[in-house]
Amino acid sequence: MLTEALRGEGAYLLRPDGSRFMPEFDERGELAPRDIVARAIDYEMKRLGADCMYLDISHKDPDFVQKHFPTINEKLLPLGFDLTKDRIPIVPAAHYTCGGVIVDKRGRTDLPGLYAIGEVSYTGLHGANRMASNSLLECVVYAWSAAQDIFREASKAEMPPQLPSWDESQVSCSDEEVVIQHNWHELRLFMWDYVGIVRSTKRLERALRRIELLKQEVHDYYSNFRVSNNLLELRNLLQVAELIVRCAMARRESRGLHYNIDYPNTQPDAGPTILKPDNQ
Repeated sequence: MLTEALRGEGAYLLRPDGSRFMPEFDERGELAPRDIVARAIDYEMKRLGADCMYLDISHKDPDFVQKHFPTINEKLLPLGFDLTKDRIPIVPAAHYTCGGVIVDKRGRTDLPGLYAIGEVSYTGLHGANRMASNSLLECVVYAWSAAQDIFREASKAEMPPQLPSWDESQVSCSDEEVVIQHNWHELRLFMWDYVGIVRSTKRLERALRRIELLKQEVHDYYSNFRVSNNLLELRNLLQVAELIVRCAMARRESRGLHYNIDYPNTQPDAGPTILKPDNQ
């Protein structure tokens, strides 16, 4: 977010030795699309074995910086950085999702009564790079459309059948909650390492194997111990991670931030990669 905010206002991206590197990757320099900038930072960090690159806007007038970025500078000062004078260490970071659940113009999924709005949805508004501030369109356009449809359809909705009460008689309290935290941490790490900015088929396959193992562990845990919020969230995270990995493996191209070094070119067809249930 910091890099995104400042690079459009004349900030430079620098190596630890103070040299600019973006002009070597793209003629637009720091104004290149975010996927190119993120991969350039990632590449330079790996090439140099550096912990970070740097963002520098100190060449701008201090009054300009303080006027345009008062909140950012206020957040940085307690950390020992003055945006008007110092280079700010940066690394690529997980940003936002770029859609995934296909919806129609009213935000409806293919499951009756289920709507998807925002960055989880596939509307075409995000593009391959999730352009800045397109979330406003999601809020103003799709949220309104979905709300109008819900008002129209709410009276027709049928109440779901009554679910049986949860039976805890066959499970016990776990004395190994640390297992959940460990698996949660492991999932974060390998999704960043294998399914992050730069992907490859081998990395995706490795991530999928780890997901399958963790899913089995969670299933065993779920079957024997009392359910907790953390366990349910871990199970949901694994489900989303698997969908992301399988979709990435099915895509035989690179487009925007969906970049695979085994398939660096863009295919003529810009259509979505759709996963279907095994029974279809």
